Amino acid sequence: MNNSDEYYYSESHVWLEQQGTGIFTLGITEHAQDSLGDIVFVELPAEGQEFAAGEACAVIESVKSASDVVMPISGEIIAINQQLVEMPELINQEPFNNGWIVRFRSDLPIEEVTAELMTAMDYDAFLDQ
Repeated sequence: MNNSDEYYYSESHVWLEQQGTGIFTLGITEHAQDSLGDIVFVELPAEGQEFAAGEACAVIESVKSASDVVMPISGEIIAINQQLVEMPELINQEPFNNGWIVRFRSDLPIEEVTAELMTAMDYDAFLDQ
């Protein structure tokens, strides 16, 4: 799979992109959306909600199943992708672009964030296991 070096990845198949100091965009990976199949509904959190690492911040429903979107690090939601309410299939079509799910703020230093996550090369190796 061709995952981008611009992102960090979790074992729960979530990607993070740093948008600025302490600001991250989160979505699910190509592998995750492919495994889910056609996505029909996304339950999004409210702006201002706080989540701990390991907590579900959203739920994605597909024709096959429902899956939690797990926060890889703690943070406060500062934006949600409203387009997903009307067009949840954006996650299937563009998981790394218009299919992003939330933006959040985290107080963790970037070194701690990257220590918890994988690079694209590490994630590809994880998928090959």
